[in-house]
Amino acid sequence: MLAKPQNRISRKALTVWRISGVIRSVIGWMITAVILLILEVFNAPFWISIILITLGVIFPLYHIVISPLFRWKSWRYEVREEEVELEEGIFIKTRTLVPMVRVQHVDTIQGPLLRKYKLASVLIHTAATAHEIPALEEDEAEKLRKFISKLARAAEEDV
Repeated sequence: MLAKPQNRISRKALTVWRISGVIRSVIGWMITAVILLILEVFNAPFWISIILITLGVIFPLYHIVISPLFRWKSWRYEVREEEVELEEGIFIKTRTLVPMVRVQHVDTIQGPLLRKYKLASVLIHTAATAHEIPALEEDEAEKLRKFISKLARAAEEDV
């Protein structure tokens, strides 16, 4: 059995995921406010408003505080000569092995939040799907992209 992956993603991922959680929460609060206004206009039962307000407090707490921390703690990856191993999951752990012979190409991606914090994600493409290693330091992501690409070419030549 393979050892558990040892590499972690950047700790700055916590900040990026928390900011994403704040953005999601603000959008959720705006939608909730519109729904509460509609409920008020149509004299809906008060308990519906209480449930919406309660959810408007619980979901942001989860998306801003709890989820990013557990998500960061659970993410691991390891790049070996024969495969890339990914481990993620808060409640359900998923361990994925991506054989190098299946890798078609490797990208780095970077949205505005990742760019602001000098992070990038590595996207490993196979014929069937793509696998992401999120929120790595920019230079680490670029080195990893080149390294996986080199290993994939070598694995392809061996076949």
